[in-house]
Amino acid sequence: MAYIPHTDDDIKKMLKDIGVSSVRELLIKAVSEKFLKDYKLNLPRPLSEYEVITLMKEIARLNAHDLVCFAGGGSYDHFIPSAVFHILQRSEFYTAYTPYQAEASQGTLQAMFEYQSVIIELTNMEVANASMYEAGSALAEAILMAFRIKKKHKVLLPKNLNPLYKSVVYTYLHNLEDSEIVEIDFDKESGKIDLEDLVKKIDEKTACVVVQQPNFFGILEDVFDIEKIVKDKDLIFISVFYPISLGILAPPGDYGVDIAVGEGQSIGLPLSFGGPYLGVFTSRRKYIRYMPGRIVGVAEDVERKRGYVMVLQTREQHIRREKATSNICTNQQLCALATLVYLSLMGKEGIKEVAYQSLQKAHYLADRLKEEGFEIIFKGKFFNEFVLRFENKKAEEVVKKGLERNYFLGVPLSKFGYDENLLLVSVTEKRTREEIENYIKILKEV
Repeated sequence: MAYIPHTDDDIKKMLKDIGVSSVRELLIKAVSEKFLKDYKLNLPRPLSEYEVITLMKEIARLNAHDLVCFAGGGSYDHFIPSAVFHILQRSEFYTAYTPYQAEASQGTLQAMFEYQSVIIELTNMEVANASMYEAGSALAEAILMAFRIKKKHKVLLPKNLNPLYKSVVYTYLHNLEDSEIVEIDFDKESGKIDLEDLVKKIDEKTACVVVQQPNFFGILEDVFDIEKIVKDKDLIFISVFYPISLGILAPPGDYGVDIAVGEGQSIGLPLSFGGPYLGVFTSRRKYIRYMPGRIVGVAEDVERKRGYVMVLQTREQHIRREKATSNICTNQQLCALATLVYLSLMGKEGIKEVAYQSLQKAHYLADRLKEEGFEIIFKGKFFNEFVLRFENKKAEEVVKKGLERNYFLGVPLSKFGYDENLLLVSVTEKRTREEIENYIKILKEV
């Protein structure tokens, strides 16, 4: 959008028409004067357009870029084929960024339908909506959906759930009457959910149980054992999955999940400083009317021509407020399209190969670190992420030293309230043997 500044004369005329003498007087009408301060902005002299561009480039060069990334914790540095961005930047997709009304074009509706189809195939679930914002809000919406189904308001969350997702859940449920969040302990040796604690905390108020596979520490949970416990108590089983891992791990549909959500960033979206990302949301067909968001279906007209239609849209603008399941007004369709293109290009064998390489390279790094005397704290099986413990170093200091060498060594778990000497390390298919050996060299030096 072009920037069209108001002249001083324009501002004076608008203020006069409003009936005030200054912008400050206008603000005081809406905001108490005690909240207004006279800030002095540290701005340079007025610059020409060319000078501004040059200055911004100089500032941009101060950013760390092209890092060798071993950080994960929910966002992963996977390769994205160039064709993904080429298709996204076509004007018919790029300009239709947030479609949600019934007048959405056939092309957009078809892309949404195809996205749903590939997500169902990836997860082995029965229905998928046309996507949501990101994994945290998708999980929160899944829990609210379980509450509607069971007409109960207690959820069991594992303590080894991604802390960022957990934070969103707490925010969503904070003012929900009668809602209760109970956290399940994890075994400190294996890193997996403590099944005895899970059983102990289930009661007649419980609506659902959440499990993350792999969990925040990268450890694989005993999901089939958890399924037996949850189904025996007739609860809603919610899974939070890492899409790339489904290339080699059992998908949520295989272990009896009722609702499965995940972060779609790993399948076609760049890291981008944390967003925009993609909330993947799937369910069993019998719960489709409890789902948030929107669902696109395929139909035929009177001439037997195929057409794509919005078959379910549970926003309060469209149905009675008390029956609405979500007031989310957009599904960030461009992000969903990126995932569709990525999965279509990679295919079943491609996703399997990405998952396999991530697994093998992570285990190679873990084994080499053990050989060099570093400690991996959990004994459970892991996919492509694991937790290191340093004896005499803070993980945050180690990461800072690594950044000086253009290596992002991992995520310090002190950011989430864990010990300051713990580092979460992730390895994807992009990491080479040379980079892995350099990683070890850097750790030994710092």
